[in-house]
Amino acid sequence: MSKRALITGVTGQDGSYLAEHLLAQGYEVWGLIRGQANPRKSRVSRLVSELSFVDGDLMDQASLVSALDRIQPDEVYNLGAISFVPMSWQQAELVSEVNGVGVLRMLEAIRMVSGLNASSSARSDRIRLYQASSSEMFGKVTETPQRETTRFHPRSPYGVAKAYGHFITRNYRESFGMYGVSGILFNHESPRRGAEFVTRKISLAVAQIKLGLQDKLALGNLDATRDWGFAGDYVKAMHLMLQQDEPGDYVIGTGVMHSVRDAVQIAFDTVGLNWQDYVVIDPELVRPAEVETLCADSSMARSALDWSPTVKFEELMQMMVESDLQQASREREYGDLLLAGRW
Repeated sequence: MSKRALITGVTGQDGSYLAEHLLAQGYEVWGLIRGQANPRKSRVSRLVSELSFVDGDLMDQASLVSALDRIQPDEVYNLGAISFVPMSWQQAELVSEVNGVGVLRMLEAIRMVSGLNASSSARSDRIRLYQASSSEMFGKVTETPQRETTRFHPRSPYGVAKAYGHFITRNYRESFGMYGVSGILFNHESPRRGAEFVTRKISLAVAQIKLGLQDKLALGNLDATRDWGFAGDYVKAMHLMLQQDEPGDYVIGTGVMHSVRDAVQIAFDTVGLNWQDYVVIDPELVRPAEVETLCADSSMARSALDWSPTVKFEELMQMMVESDLQQASREREYGDLLLAGRW
């Protein structure tokens, strides 16, 4: 009998790659959909016939209990979140509710559906939970590279909310015997990344500039460095975490740092342009409290999970630029056909 998984945030970058991976593993995959969201107009549009969907909202405890009770999943992947860090300064309360307290609501829903209480001494594997933690929890880092034991010092409301979700997951694991794990994922990108994120902002702009549809690319701090990997690699680590005999938290990253300037240069090189001719610095795009250096030590995941990244940063940026260039070319061709009255 195949395993059953529920993914919150199924229409996001990670959710779409994870859904593909789990389907390939023979899972029955459900996605939690909020309100009037239409999966046919999302990143999982081509998977709609293979997926099942259930209504639910991380802001609504009862809806989560109802969804879990209906589906009776073996595994829950809580990827649902407001993921754009700068937004967390503009809507700090909302981000805290979704990214922080939303995790608590999911844990409580699992506890109730599984019948767990504080007097339980044995661990329950009835529903295994993966919680999407973040390297942003490290913030003002105390050591480099960062590992599972590195102290958290988040530098944004987003990072603070993620730290709460991380610790409350650990608390339910220790208090109720719940099988709950957190993946402390470093930045991971793909052609499915939202346009507001810096790597995708770069790849989209490069494609538009190459086609003569845009003149300049405005960016903030070019010296900020990150450990960037491919989202398709990282969802495999999520799955592996829930297959272990004992639950644990793992840092997932490449262990290699690159600056925003590196990303810009690779992207423009991909289309044969000099980035210095097109990039302008906009001080308004600099974070109030910048996280300067994030680099993963994934030794534990490489050893315990037998996981390692397969896509290098240079390949990742080239992949994103080429994908956006193809899409922009199709859109321009379609626009030309409309103007010519041939469509």
